[in-house]
Amino acid sequence: MKKKAELTNLDKIYWPDEKITKGELLEYYSKIAPYILPYLKNRPLSLRRQPNGIKDPGFFQKDARDHVPDWVKTFEIHAESTDKMVNYIIGNDVETLLYVANLGSIEMNPWNSTISKLDYPDYIVMDIDPSEKNTFDDVVDVALTIKGILDQIGVEGFCKTSGSRGLHVYIPFNKKYDYDEAKSFAEIMASLVTDYLPNLTTLERSLSKRKKNHIYMDFMQNRIAQTLASAYSARPKPGATVSAPLEWSEVKHGLSPKEFTIKNMLKRVEEKGDLFKGVLGKGIDMHKALEKLESLHQEQG
Repeated sequence: MKKKAELTNLDKIYWPDEKITKGELLEYYSKIAPYILPYLKNRPLSLRRQPNGIKDPGFFQKDARDHVPDWVKTFEIHAESTDKMVNYIIGNDVETLLYVANLGSIEMNPWNSTISKLDYPDYIVMDIDPSEKNTFDDVVDVALTIKGILDQIGVEGFCKTSGSRGLHVYIPFNKKYDYDEAKSFAEIMASLVTDYLPNLTTLERSLSKRKKNHIYMDFMQNRIAQTLASAYSARPKPGATVSAPLEWSEVKHGLSPKEFTIKNMLKRVEEKGDLFKGVLGKGIDMHKALEKLESLHQEQG
């Protein structure tokens, strides 16, 4: 069956201030496809569609129903919240990537697990979510604290910009542990970070209860069906920023997520390669790591 995404309205302005068009977004995804597809392949995608560009609040769509072309792979998953079956688009190839982007999905939001082993994530995510009065240097300090903890327990983490105001640190699991175990591990990590940085970080989820200069350690991102923007995903933010994998040497004061855009990301990956590929590597021994984490927790306590 021939796969061909029909691309439409290529001259439509998606980023008004920068005069960046939908066609330029599609061109970006076409060229970045070899790098982003490993993080979308066989994963359900949650679509946030903004067909009129970044000023359009848009709408969320998970259920593809029967409206997709025959060549777009879909997969039905039961949603406990609604007790209904949801037919997800699966991000398998460049034509599907372009099809989804052409719908107005500026960013790509894959599950943490693949349909081959849906209950077992490939990684956990430490989502560093700043409050309104935090600087990006604050976010960097939290990421470096996570890096320090991981170094102490002998675990490798991989950092990327969110493409917005935060940073994400991924830890490979390689489908060895289920979502409950992943969330528990992330919660212990997050709790230890707040022990190290009590005046900067918090586990308080409610914005109304959270201090305006405290960064939320969002371990809840490690539940089934939660999504974040993929590595190399464009974001509907000023400047046409991209969620950019980083070398740890780049994670320092002065770093700005605005440095990485659809205009320069391809050149960066051509020069540096895929800095994120270790996320899909062999995975950690979680039980050994937990023993070391508990020991650190007790020391801090």
